[in-house]
Amino acid sequence: MRWTTTCATLLVLACASGDPDQTPADTLTQRQRDSVVGASGLPGARGVQGALDAADSAAARNERLQQAEDP
Repeated sequence: MRWTTTCATLLVLACASGDPDQTPADTLTQRQRDSVVGASGLPGARGVQGALDAADSAAARNERLQQAEDP
């Protein structure tokens, strides 16, 4: 009983000893995260990939239109 209580106390202290202000930096952009999800086999991944493709198509079209307006 004493050993179990000691282990449980040490475990709680070890988990709580971190600095709460130190959160890991997010290194991926939203676009990169969406791309990873779209390439995965998760349910709905095809929809995410379709949305990314539509956004790419719209951006390319807007770029072409912008270049056509500039003399």
